Amino acid sequence: MNDLSGFNLLANKLGGRNLYLVGMMGSGKSSAGPFLAKNLSYSFVDVDQIIEHVAKRSIPEIFEAEGEVVFRDLETQVLKEIGKRHSLVVATGGGVVIRPENWGILHQGVVIWLDVSRQIILERLQSDQTSRPLLENNLIENFDSLLLKRRDLYLEADLRITIDQESSEEVALQILANLRSMLNKNLNSSGQQTIE
Repeated sequence: MNDLSGFNLLANKLGGRNLYLVGMMGSGKSSAGPFLAKNLSYSFVDVDQIIEHVAKRSIPEIFEAEGEVVFRDLETQVLKEIGKRHSLVVATGGGVVIRPENWGILHQGVVIWLDVSRQIILERLQSDQTSRPLLENNLIENFDSLLLKRRDLYLEADLRITIDQESSEEVALQILANLRSMLNKNLNSSGQQTIE
């Protein structure tokens, strides 16, 4: 699995299915995603960046002018368009899991939850200068509230990757190893190269 042919075999088994990275803000989806995509010869897309491009405004500006509901509508529209393509690694926003209709799109691919400990994420968020509308005023209290609402939804992912202090590249390699195990297990149980 450490050579290019191993990654090509894995990509073939995936059959072009998109890989959707989910998890709380600060979990490293946007940093691990490009490494994962490169190893699979996939393309990488970041849902938040596409939303900003389409809206011609930053996410904090969308929240301030239109509110969260409009942002979530844009997020769902972007996700639907992404779902029409294949062979993508997709970094989603932390709240993409809260809308049931989004799961219909996510489950057409493989959903991978980057499960990073609360303490590590809080350290990352406190040192990050990115404006995050849902965490304004009280970062820790707001973060804990969001995590409580979303945790059970993240558990619906196909793969759960527990992350400590690994680098983005190490996280990508961990995802690849887990993907291979999942695909091999599905192949052995069904006799077909499919992902249940």
